[in-house]
Amino acid sequence: MRWWLALVFAAIAAVTAIAVAEVLTQRTRSVLSNRAEELATGSSVVAARQITAAWEQGDLSRTLAVLAAGRRLSLFAFDREGRPLSPEGGRGVEFGSDPLDRQALARALSGRRFVEHETGHDRIVVGLPLRVPRGAALVTISFRKDLVAEAGLLHAEILRAAGLAVLVGALVGLLVAVVIASRLRRIASTAAAIEAGSFDTELQPGVLHDEVGRLAETIDRMRGRLRESFAALESERNRLRTLFDQLQEGVIAVNPDLSVALANGAARRIFAGSALVEGEPLPEPWPQFEIGRLARVMFDEDAGVSQARVTPDPDHTYAIVGIPAGYGAPIGLIVVSDVSARERRERAEREFVANAAHELRTPLAAIANAVEALQLGAKEEPEDRDRFLALIDRQTTRLGRLVRALLALARTQTRQETLALGPVPLRPVIDQAIDGIEPAEDVEIEVSCPASLTALGQRSLLEQVVANLATNAVKHTRHGKVVLAADRVDADTVQILVGDTGPGIPPGDQDRIFDRFYQSGNGRQEGFGLGLAIVREAVQALGGTIEVDSAPQRGTVVRVTLAAARPEAA
Repeated sequence: MRWWLALVFAAIAAVTAIAVAEVLTQRTRSVLSNRAEELATGSSVVAARQITAAWEQGDLSRTLAVLAAGRRLSLFAFDREGRPLSPEGGRGVEFGSDPLDRQALARALSGRRFVEHETGHDRIVVGLPLRVPRGAALVTISFRKDLVAEAGLLHAEILRAAGLAVLVGALVGLLVAVVIASRLRRIASTAAAIEAGSFDTELQPGVLHDEVGRLAETIDRMRGRLRESFAALESERNRLRTLFDQLQEGVIAVNPDLSVALANGAARRIFAGSALVEGEPLPEPWPQFEIGRLARVMFDEDAGVSQARVTPDPDHTYAIVGIPAGYGAPIGLIVVSDVSARERRERAEREFVANAAHELRTPLAAIANAVEALQLGAKEEPEDRDRFLALIDRQTTRLGRLVRALLALARTQTRQETLALGPVPLRPVIDQAIDGIEPAEDVEIEVSCPASLTALGQRSLLEQVVANLATNAVKHTRHGKVVLAADRVDADTVQILVGDTGPGIPPGDQDRIFDRFYQSGNGRQEGFGLGLAIVREAVQALGGTIEVDSAPQRGTVVRVTLAAARPEAA
C-alpha cells in the first residue's frame, strides 16, 4: 500500500507542478514580452524625437548611427514615399527580412503606431510616424536577448521547483502511506487473530481519532464482544458436550463427505472395534450392515428419517436411526441404541411361553387323564385311586420342577440374574428324569452312573436337560435300548451320555436339531421342535457343552459336558 500511495501522491504533485509551471511560464513570458515591448517602444519614441531634431538640423545620418549604437536599436527612417533617408543606423540588420518590417512601415506612413513582438523570437519591431518632414516614418528593430535568457532561467527554476515538488510529494505520500499502512496492519493483525479464534490481542486506536482510529475502536469493541460471546458459547458447548456424553444412546454427527464430525462416549463404546475419530471417515463396524449407505441417504434432498436394526452377534442388537440434514444444514445425525437387553428380554419372554407350552403339556395331560379316570370310577377302587393319586402327585412335582427350571432359564437369558451353580449329584437327577417315561415294548432303558458323581450346576435345569434328552431318545427308539450314563472325564470335567438305537439323524439335519421349531424327518412328528432347543439353552446357561454323534441306522449319542464339583463342595 505504501508504494502505490506514494506513487499516487507523486503523480498528483507532478500534475500539479507541471500545471503550475506551465501557467507561470506562460505568464512570465507574457510579462517579459510586454516589458520588452514597452522598453522597445520607449526607446523608439525617444529616438524619434531626437531624429526629428536632427532632421531639422541636417544631421540625420550621424544621429541615426549614434542613436542606434547607444540604444541598441536598428533605426530605419523613410520619407513619405517609403524611401530610406539614410543607410546609417541599421547595425547590420537588413530591413524587410521579416514581413513585420513592411507592416510597421505601412502603419507608420499612415500616421499610426505599430508595435509587434514576434512570437518565439526576441525580435521587436516598432513603427512610428515622424512629423518632420510630415508623412515620414521611423521603423526600429530591437533584439532583447537578455529578457529571453531571463525567461529561460525562470523556466528552468520553475522546472526544478516542480521536480522538487514531485519528490516532496512522493516522500510525503510515502510517509502518509507508511503511517496509514502501519495502522491498518495492526487492524489486519487483530482481525487475523480474531479469525484464528484469539480474542486477547488488544487493538490501540492511537492518538489520531480519524476514520482509521474510529475503525480501530470499532474493531476492538467487536473483539471484546466476540470474546464474551465465544466464552459463553464455549461454556455452553462444554455443558452440551457433557450432556452429550451422558446420553445412553450413541450419537454420531456426520459431515456430507461421510466423515465423523462428533461422537459421544456411548457411540465409541458401541463402535469399540472401530475407531470413531473426528475428521476421519465413518467406520463400518458390522459386515452384515453398511452404515455408510444409511449415512449417504441422509444428505438426499428428499431424505426422511431412516431406521434399521442390526444384530452383529447373538448377544447384541442395535437400533439405528438416521436423522437427515435439514435444508442447508451441514451435518446429519446417526443415533445408535443398544437394545440388546430389551431384545433378550422379549426373546426370553417368547421362548418362555413356547417352552412352557411345550414342557408343561405332558404332565398336564397326565394329570388330566388321571383326574378323568378318577371321575369315571377309579376313585371307587382303592388300588386304582392310590395309583392315579400317586401319578397326580408325581406329575405335580414335575410341574413345579419344570416351572422352576424354565424361570431360571428365562432369568439367565435376560441376564437379570446370574445362575447360582452348586454341586448336584447326577444319579438322582438321572433317576428322576426317567421316572414316568414309558419306552416301547422292545426297548430297554439302561442307567450307568456312580452314586458319588457330582457336577457343578443347577438341579432343576439338569433334570430338564436329562429328561428332554431321555424323552427324545425313547420317542425315536422302537427296538434295542436307551442308555443314560454319566462318568468323570478328568479331575475338572464330568460327562452325561444319552444314547439310543434309533434310526439316527441324517448328516444334513445334525447341525439343525437344536434350532427352535425344527423337526427331523425321522420318527413321529409330534410337539413343536422345542425340546432339544431348550436342552441347548439350558446347557449353555450351566456353562457346559453339548455334542451329537449320529449316523443313519446306527442310533444317536448325545454328550453333555459339565464342570465337576469339587469333592469338598460335594
